[in-house]
Formats: sequence, structure tokens, C-alpha cells
Amino acid sequence: MSVASVFPQLEQLLPRVSKPIQYVGGELGAVVKDWDATTVRWALMYPDAYEVGLPNQGVQILYEVLNEQEDVLAERTYAVWPDLEALMKENGVPQFTVDAHRPVKAFDVLGLSFATELGYTNMLSALDLAQIPLTSADRDETHPIVLAGGHASFNPEPIADFIDAAVLGDGEEAVLEITGIIREWKAEGCPGGRDELLLRLARTESIYVPRFYDVDYLADGRIQRVVPNRPDVPFRVAKRTTMDLDAWPYPKKPLVPLAETVHERYAVEIFRGCTRGCRFCQAGMITRPVRERSITTVGQMIKEGLEYSGFSEVGLLSLSSADHSEIGDMCSGLAEQYEGTNVSLSLPSTRVDAFNIDLAQELSKNGRRTGLTFAPEGGSERIRKVINKMVTEDDLLRTVVTAYSNGWRQVKLYFMCGLPTETDEDVLQIGRMAHEVIKAGRIAAGTKDIRCTVSIGGFVPKPHTPFQWAAMERPEVIDARLQLLKQEINSDRSLGRAIGYRYHDGEPSLIEGLLSRGDRRVGAVIRRVWEKGGRFDGWSEHFSYARWVEACAETLPQFGVDLDWFTTREREQAEVLPWDHLDSGLDKDWLWQDWQDSLTEYEQPDCRWTPCFDCGVCPSMDTEIQIGPTGKKLLPLTPVNSLRVPV
Repeated sequence: MSVASVFPQLEQLLPRVSKPIQYVGGELGAVVKDWDATTVRWALMYPDAYEVGLPNQGVQILYEVLNEQEDVLAERTYAVWPDLEALMKENGVPQFTVDAHRPVKAFDVLGLSFATELGYTNMLSALDLAQIPLTSADRDETHPIVLAGGHASFNPEPIADFIDAAVLGDGEEAVLEITGIIREWKAEGCPGGRDELLLRLARTESIYVPRFYDVDYLADGRIQRVVPNRPDVPFRVAKRTTMDLDAWPYPKKPLVPLAETVHERYAVEIFRGCTRGCRFCQAGMITRPVRERSITTVGQMIKEGLEYSGFSEVGLLSLSSADHSEIGDMCSGLAEQYEGTNVSLSLPSTRVDAFNIDLAQELSKNGRRTGLTFAPEGGSERIRKVINKMVTEDDLLRTVVTAYSNGWRQVKLYFMCGLPTETDEDVLQIGRMAHEVIKAGRIAAGTKDIRCTVSIGGFVPKPHTPFQWAAMERPEVIDARLQLLKQEINSDRSLGRAIGYRYHDGEPSLIEGLLSRGDRRVGAVIRRVWEKGGRFDGWSEHFSYARWVEACAETLPQFGVDLDWFTTREREQAEVLPWDHLDSGLDKDWLWQDWQDSLTEYEQPDCRWTPCFDCGVCPSMDTEIQIGPTGKKLLPLTPVNSLRVPV
């Protein structure tokens, strides 16, 4: 039975809202299928505004993978701004997809990709607008399966009441397996209803269904155990890992936005995973092992992606792009192929010690220099040892001199504040380092016309990292250190005027910490914040610290815990953590030892180039780290002498 578009009702509201174009769909790359010709239907949501959600690589990949299946339909939905939300409620317009403007409630699955926990309130808004009950227990066969994915799903316990299931890890193969299970269940006449479908998903041992697990608590508030409440579900749920990236060369047909978005480029993921071992970095830990995409596949993807989309920038994505074993050949081959065109290359994520003059020259060959961002993370040598960021000040100065010498006039340096064992002095060193960068850069460039932007983020302990046991610093301490840093930067006005200073205060970080390491009791906080108007908490202009603190004070005392209990409290080794039953492949004892090593400032080498130090991932996944090189070259792809791209 066909599902009607809600666009006729929606269209009447659009003249009354900001940025109406983000709701109309029709982008190059969008897919609209016949509803009745398909069996399984997905609504994919990035729970943020269109301008942030559309470029999201994960959603674009799954959108394409699913729509390539003949009997599968996938459409996209994004969080609507508060102005449209109010009008939709007033006029009875439900949460809709941007592709065919079908109501989200009509789909089989609502798949949400959470890159950050601060999107949880937007999920509740979408469920409410879609007329889907907020809690899983209140849904029936007429409602879609609400499925969480993305990095935040490695601890989905704070939203366990609101989701039906969660997938840990890579989604390419997982969504096809889920699709197959739903297809078969529907073909059989939906036996056993919603509960049977969720049970079939849980039996895969790689899909987590919270309703099939009970949590017991100790008198002091800690978790005693998390156990299955029925015999046919696993005690632990394992992450999914797509090993052969060359077999999944997506996106082939990237979405080209109609409205302005945060990234407008063709992005290709050149490898997945990281073994550098930065102790704060959840992404690096949970995406192990390293899997490289071959240089030939990268070249072919870029060729086809640019021809299809007309983008003029190529982003070579990974957690540390310059660590690809063939990055030199890759960049030189691409620079040669697109020489004389308007195509520019960028490495959005580059380690200080992996950037060299050859890379600098290749990235600037077409005369366009995209921004360079480096992340020393810590200001002092001592704190960088604590976090296992094996970068010296000499490394940094050598790198920025290379950049300034090759024509760049601005670099961005990213640091964190609030790291374990951090002191005021560690933070003040950021200012002194920035001064040295400007001094060295002026000499290298032969001009005073250079700039350096210092960007500071708050440290948030994340699950499945060595710092998952660490206490957070209080916001007032963070803010005081940031004020001292600002004074230090401006202590020499001739240098300070060349240094931009951007920072996030400590309050949003504390709330992110609550959500990242929370358990099911935090769900009551999220719901109360949403009921009080919480939306778009990742946006500083919408975030309200007072609203979160009040919600914690109203809901958590009934459980005998509070905001500090979840955030500023250090955990003991024996404590059962809310995500211990969710297996990222990392050995918990190894993580604990690395946490202890950090306190002695011991540096753990990169296992990609040294003997294995037994983090647990490779044995548990029966694999080995892929390090290349393959010996293949990017060319003989035909050089493009004059790329004519559509506007």
C-alpha cells in the first residue's frame, strides 16, 4: 500500500521558516523509489541539521548500499529547526524524509547515526514528530525499529529505553544482514510480532537489543551486573568490522547539497582504524584494526566521484590520513592527474610528525591551499606523554616551518583542556608553543603576514579507551585555565595579534561526559531535558547547561546518584562499567594497564610498526593489521588535462 507524500502540507509552512531549501530534497545523488516495489524500507537519520547531516560519510554510504538492493528503499531525514518543529506540531505534519517526503513512521527501520551523544535530544524530537512512542516498550508492529549506530552506540545505555537495537562498529555489511532478517520475517507473515523480530536480530550476536538485558545495581549506585533476561541471547555483543574496504567503494554517487553545508567536497576514506594509541581517542580504539583502501581503488573512486558530482575539492579522510602506507604516491599521483584543473586535495586529519615537504608540495601543486590542521592535543611534553601523543615541540615547529615555507599563511592547532593529571602549567605551555610557531613561521615565510589559530576542546572520557576510568575536571577549573591561557597568548602583543584563540568552555564537555559514560538511569535526564525544550545541544547557541543541571537534580536523586557521580568521579578497576557487555575487541585488562601507564607518563609505541602489545583486537577478530604497501601505483588512470565540471 503506497504511502503519500506530506510535501503538500509541508510546502505551505516553508515560507515561514529559516533556510527552507534544506527541507525540499531533490539533490544530485538523491534516490526516490516506488514504495510498493520494495520490501524493506529504511529511514536514515543523522540527528542534526541538514547542513551538518548531509555531508556525513556514514549515512551517505549506507544510503547507497541499501538503495543498490532492488527490493530495498532508503531515504534520509534530518533534525528540523525549532521554528519548523513548532509549525509541524501546530499543523499536524509528521517527521518526514527529504527524498520523497514520506512520514518516517511508515518505514520498517529508523536508523540513527550518532557521532556525538549531544544529538540524543534531537532523536526524541524526531520520534515525537514522527508519532512514534518515545520508549521502546510502548511500540508495536505498526512502528519502525529504532536502530542506533555510530561511535556513540558503543555505549547506548543512556538511550536504552528509547531505541530498539544498536549496531556496534561498521555498518556496510550490518545493514544488509538486518535487511535480510526483516525481509525473511515479513515473508513469513511477521510471526511472533515485534518481539520475535528483535529476538532474531539479537541472535546474530552483533546487534544489541537492550530490552533483552537486565541491569542490577549495588547499594552505592554502581552496577552489579548486566545479564540477558532470556536464554537465547548472547552475554556479550560484538562489534562489526568490514575488513576489505576495496570491496565497498562508497560513496560512488555522493550527494551534492542544495543548501550550504559544513563540508562541500568529495570525501574518500583512505583507511579505517588507527594504532597510534592516543589514550583519549575513542575513534582510534574502537575502529581497530587498521584497514587500508588500495591506492588504485582510491584513484578510481575519486575519478568517478568527481565526474558525477562536480566537486572541486577532494578530502582524503581517515583518523590520520598521512599515515597511509602509500600516502606519498597517492598524493603525487592525484596531483599529477589533476594538474591544471580546479581540483584541490586536502588531508583533513594530519599528524604533526607525518607531514613533510613532499606532502606539502603535492597538496599545493594546483595553487590552491586548503587549510592545515594539526593536533598536538597537549601543550607540554609531559602531558603529551600522559595521553600517548608522541609528538615533540621540535616536531611541531619543523612541520609548521614546512607549511609556511611552502606558501601556507595560516595553520590551525588543536589542543585539549582538562586532561588527566593536567596542571595550569601544562595549559600555559600551549600559549608559549603558539608564540614559537609564529616566530618560526615568520622566519620561514620571510614575512609577518602569517597566522596561527589555537583551538581548545574540553576533554571527555570515552568508553573503550584507557581513560574510561578517569575523573573529569570541573567546568570552573577548565574555564579558569582557559582564561590564564588567553592572558599568556596576549602577554606578547606582537605575537599574540597573529594568534587566533577559539575554545569551548567546560560546561558542554561535562554534559557530554555524563552522556558518554552514563547508564540507563541517565535516560531520565535526557527525557527531562527534552521536555524542558532541549534541542540541538551540540550548538552553543541552543545548549543550556542550567537545563541539564536542573534535570539531573530532578531525576538522579531517586537512584541515589548525581551529576558528579557520573562525571568527576574516578572509577576503580573492579567496577562494572555500563558498556562491559558490549565488545569492541579491546581487552579490558589491557586498557586498565594502559591507564596505569599513562599515570607514569609511559609512552606506548604504535603497534603498526612494532611487535604486538596484545590489545586484544586482532586475536578476537582473527585478523592482522593491514599495513601495505601494495606496490600498485595510482596511474595509469588517464590524466585529466582540463576537467570541466558542472556548476
